[in-house]
Amino acid sequence: MTSRLRGADIVTRTLERAGHTDIFTLSGNHIMSLFDAALETKLRLMHVRHEAAAVHMADAYGRLTGRPGIAWVTGGPGHANAVGALFTALGQESPMVLISGHTETDQLGRGGFQELRQVDMAAPVTKAAWMATDTTRVGLDVAKAIRLATTGRPGPVHLSLPSDVLDATVAADAVIWPEETDFAAAPAPLAEAAADAVLALLATAQRPLVIGTPGLATRPGRALLRRIETTLSIPAVISESPRAFNDASLGAYADVAKRADMVLLLGKALDFTLKFGGAPFPAECRFVAVDPDGAILDRAAWSRGLAFGCVADTWPAAEMLLARGAGRGLGDAAWLAEARSCLDDRPAEWADLASPGKLHPAQVFRALQPMLDRHPDSILVADGGEFAQWGQSILRNDRRIINGVAGSIGSSLPMAAGARVVERVAPIFAVLGDGTFGFHMAEIETAARLGLPYVAIVGSDCRWNAEHNLQVRDYGPNRAHGCELSAARYDLVATALGGHGEFVTRADELSGAIERSLASATPAVVNVMIESIPSPVLRRS
Repeated sequence: MTSRLRGADIVTRTLERAGHTDIFTLSGNHIMSLFDAALETKLRLMHVRHEAAAVHMADAYGRLTGRPGIAWVTGGPGHANAVGALFTALGQESPMVLISGHTETDQLGRGGFQELRQVDMAAPVTKAAWMATDTTRVGLDVAKAIRLATTGRPGPVHLSLPSDVLDATVAADAVIWPEETDFAAAPAPLAEAAADAVLALLATAQRPLVIGTPGLATRPGRALLRRIETTLSIPAVISESPRAFNDASLGAYADVAKRADMVLLLGKALDFTLKFGGAPFPAECRFVAVDPDGAILDRAAWSRGLAFGCVADTWPAAEMLLARGAGRGLGDAAWLAEARSCLDDRPAEWADLASPGKLHPAQVFRALQPMLDRHPDSILVADGGEFAQWGQSILRNDRRIINGVAGSIGSSLPMAAGARVVERVAPIFAVLGDGTFGFHMAEIETAARLGLPYVAIVGSDCRWNAEHNLQVRDYGPNRAHGCELSAARYDLVATALGGHGEFVTRADELSGAIERSLASATPAVVNVMIESIPSPVLRRS
């Protein structure tokens, strides 16, 4: 008798064969067949407490490995919970796949259990979204999702799996299994002629600048941009912050843009983070774009105008430019030195910033930097908000994950746990504010249960400080309201959930608290009482 396989078996075995064995998930009716099928494979199911956390963990996994992180959630409300987190992954160009259960196909339009237009809901925050309909071909659907997540501009992809497609059985010899090539993205290299055209334009500039895409915000990506500086003598930055030219982690970035006469957009969209090519860029500045997406090029040409634009994947394009540009002496050493000085600039007074009462954020991060420096593979996860902006600006390391272009907050705790799945040895630090902590505090239990230790530094100023400062700036100090928080003991929350907690009120307590947290080998929270300080903004002129 011919053996038969469920759709769920095909899905799990497809993932296993492709080496995608780390699965971030939360159980639910529509995907219980996947949980059952996983028992017959080497898949490692890591159960979270909220579906968005599964997406954030898969997002962190994708950023650190370059391979799509895989999240499984149930249909209906489970899918709805997960979708919002996809926006963070989309903005940061993180390769990942969200697989959601779904109402049975024969109940669509009839009021089926938790029926929802899931594909339509996910489409705006993914590269692609669709529903599987054929059990024999569901493995191909999985392979396609993984392939698309890394094709061109990386990003999240969604696949809905109806319960009847997962539960149906088919003859084993009728299954259409994906080949290895079905998982692999087809590269789009930069042609030599196009590379030469880009280099020729850069050679005409006196003060060129390379701006890289958020997808390069990885240790290899930062190394690539350093090679561009070394080989082409052109300053290079990564634009990954929603704060645009106020991103203090890039020093006096606005001053560099203000002087640039040509900008190479290396996979970077001409979006709000670049003021759509307007000020501080001078009116006479010319733009050159190399992008995986022709629609992004068209948008840039319409918005600002391009001296040249071509379609190519970011990494191979950069390598081609380096190969063709080596030895040509394109850039000016004085301009590179000036720009790099601006980008690396941090005010000297930061070394002494302190507050007479609660701690200044700078005091916290001066204590944390030596801990990051101990291990070359240390990872920093920085959330949004004013406290974390100080962390992004002061702390130096290449292996870092931030909330990114989306400007969302709340992802850092699950991302730290997801990072630990990848990095098993080096310290992992998350920095976040007290408001942000509330989004996913229950995931401390997840990390404790799964053995995924990290140290979270929580700056507690008892308010939603970013929004408070917006109100003060836009409406006046007497109109700031609705942003107050209590002096909650977040360290005790960590202890209650199986982790380690430290409460810090003085600068001399910081180092010991962090050391004990690292030694605990559990998810740890260092709850630091800080002054409510606006995020830093650097300007030389």
